Amino acid sequence: MAFEVKGIDHIQLVCPKGGEDEARKFYNEILGMKELPKPENLKGRGGCWFICGNQEIHISIQEDFIAPKKAHPGLIVTDIEALREQLLQLNFVIKEEPPIEGRTRFFVNDPFGNRVEFLEFH
Repeated sequence: MAFEVKGIDHIQLVCPKGGEDEARKFYNEILGMKELPKPENLKGRGGCWFICGNQEIHISIQEDFIAPKKAHPGLIVTDIEALREQLLQLNFVIKEEPPIEGRTRFFVNDPFGNRVEFLEFH
């Protein structure tokens, strides 16, 4: 092949119009991701971007928003049990799925119903 896929730059999730503050609360305040400034030419579209390791999560506005049922990012974390406890204290519903060898994992829905998977490798 003349080309090679080298990695993932970003993952895009969607939220309803006006959801930026809720996105900031979840991705920045609860999960600790730093918000990135959007490029000037894209600011008028709304939404917000966050850095996650070397990748980004882009939260975009979708007028006819419906949360996807299965699509989701899988985020690698440290001390997954501390994260689980924090999310439970904030009344998030933890969803368990069949285990994957070598990984501890669980899912939650963000404030808009987007599935988010958290994984810790061991």
